[in-house]
Amino acid sequence: MGLHAEVRGDVGAAAAPLVLLHGFGGTSDIWAEVLRHLPPSIPVLAYDLPGHGLSLEADGLGGAGRMAKAIAADLAARGIERFHVAGHSLGGAIAAILALKAPDKVASLTLVAPGGFGPEINGAVLSAFASAGTAEEMRTAMEAMVAPAHAIPTAAVAAMLAARRAPGAREALGTVLKAILSETTEAGEPRQGMLPVGDLRGLPMPKYLLWGPEDRILPVGQAQSLEGAATIRLLPTAGHMLPEVYPEEVARVLAAAIGAAAA
Repeated sequence: MGLHAEVRGDVGAAAAPLVLLHGFGGTSDIWAEVLRHLPPSIPVLAYDLPGHGLSLEADGLGGAGRMAKAIAADLAARGIERFHVAGHSLGGAIAAILALKAPDKVASLTLVAPGGFGPEINGAVLSAFASAGTAEEMRTAMEAMVAPAHAIPTAAVAAMLAARRAPGAREALGTVLKAILSETTEAGEPRQGMLPVGDLRGLPMPKYLLWGPEDRILPVGQAQSLEGAATIRLLPTAGHMLPEVYPEEVARVLAAAIGAAAA
């Protein structure tokens, strides 16, 4: 089954449309507010990753590498040979892999609190998020993904629980979570696999990195791995869910990346 993507504009006619990739347990909806702050002239494909949203039964379910192959295949099937790519969290790891595998196709790379830039990851929260079955459990998990001062709307909790009721949704998330938490410490604590950051640093396209100092899922210190190789911006008081909580700032960084590639 094919991947689902929300499409804005004529992506086939564009020299390089913008490809957006969400994080674990989310959908393309995470970019909705970001898109409102981007110029409408920028064509966009915002994907639902395999095992998520309307791509629940799509091929490519697994870790970031398998998902990157699925995205690349879908872009090729659409006739898109060059694109800007941005990803949040798991989507950031996928975006980085796309750039590593085919740097000639990626016009710019924007990473938003991306996975794969250090072994540390809050596996306990991700596991609780994946298994949450009540509103209270879901709210607790979602609250850990934002800065303490940010409130989680009741509607957002209800929407996330509704998505989990789709046949196979919980099983798919479990498969993805197992791939994310692929390593453990000697004490048995979950760790994420790491990307070849040295290779990523040497890629030729403009690279932008956005992170929140109050991120409780992926520590902001992991941003240091791209110092000197990417334009890095830290948002004060921000947690992990930057596209939803700071959409205007995320849009500003995306526009800067696209502008840098054009220059």
